Amino acid sequence: MNRNIFLLTLSQAAMMTTISFVLSSSALVATQLSSPDLATVPLAVQYLGTMVMLYPMAKLMERFGRSVIFCSGALLGAVGLAGAAFGVWIGSFALFSVAGFLIGAFGAVGQYYRFAAADVAPVERKSQAISWTLAGGLLAAVAGPMLAQWTKDTLAPAFFASFLVLIGVALLSALLALGLRLPPMIRADKQTQRSWSVMARNPVLVMAILSGVVGYAAMNLLMTATPLAMMCSGLGFAQTALVIQWHVLAMFAPSFFTGTLIQRIGIIPVMLLGCLLNLGSIAVSQIGTELAHFEAGLILLGIGWNFLYVGATSLLTESCRKEEAARVQGLNDTLVFLGVTTATLFSGVMVNSLGWQTVNLYVAFPILIVMVGLVRLMNWPHLSRLHKE
Repeated sequence: MNRNIFLLTLSQAAMMTTISFVLSSSALVATQLSSPDLATVPLAVQYLGTMVMLYPMAKLMERFGRSVIFCSGALLGAVGLAGAAFGVWIGSFALFSVAGFLIGAFGAVGQYYRFAAADVAPVERKSQAISWTLAGGLLAAVAGPMLAQWTKDTLAPAFFASFLVLIGVALLSALLALGLRLPPMIRADKQTQRSWSVMARNPVLVMAILSGVVGYAAMNLLMTATPLAMMCSGLGFAQTALVIQWHVLAMFAPSFFTGTLIQRIGIIPVMLLGCLLNLGSIAVSQIGTELAHFEAGLILLGIGWNFLYVGATSLLTESCRKEEAARVQGLNDTLVFLGVTTATLFSGVMVNSLGWQTVNLYVAFPILIVMVGLVRLMNWPHLSRLHKE
């Protein structure tokens, strides 16, 4: 692993630690500052911040360089975390909610770590670079719960100390960005720049984006619906926390070998394997709703997400020209996060109205559509020269 990829992996870990902690605690903080009816407002603002800032951040990276924007995004996150801490301290729900937008901007910048890793790696090791960078999430899966346990009640009110510590985590991410030595992104020439309609004729690019959107949205829908489904099944919070932790570990632990697997058997076979694992998770959910079923299902879902997401990212980097990277990556991640936001928004309603097992069956349909597209893509004659199409 070269220096840049090592720093990007640590940056991913710092960003994911911050984002995952805020995701898990914001509803509790909002409840203590306001009421249960408004518990998800700060989280919604954070999602909005990420979604809105994804495309502008891509264009800024194209103009000023990735290192500068990675550092700036982390500093925005630190400011947002400081605002959140101050909001907790003075009991201001409004300040805590608005701060979520800046934290979301930090999350938006973090979505591009994997693309930066792909750009600095040799062609034959792009998938490994993407995979290793995402492995930083494994560190976050361990660091996040430990941070919550150690700091939640250190200072009054609850979670005040946690957000103070997270400021330091965001500043660490900014320092890591300053140590990066990344090549400048190639800026598009407006005279030769292809239109979206032309690029949409490339089936590999379309499948890369579709796979990323469906894979992430499906995973997030089932992950966010799991606590409610487990509660409806009579399982306690401690059991739910254990299932979610195993799921997060399953999401990122395969990153240590996903890139190597792609090198050996190819991108599309790994993506198809990810789809099959997702379908396996859905099948387990149909068997029962005991603790073991949730554990096995969420582990399969996590591994399936990893294979599909790493594969989709690898496919995306190979299916567009370098001068189009900022536009394509910005569009891709905006669509991915739009899918994630929508899935999160409706997951609770769907479980309450349809039931856990029915929701899983509905998720199978888009996964099957992706599988059909990937199988058809395997026979596409220009697959070996994607960037030229």
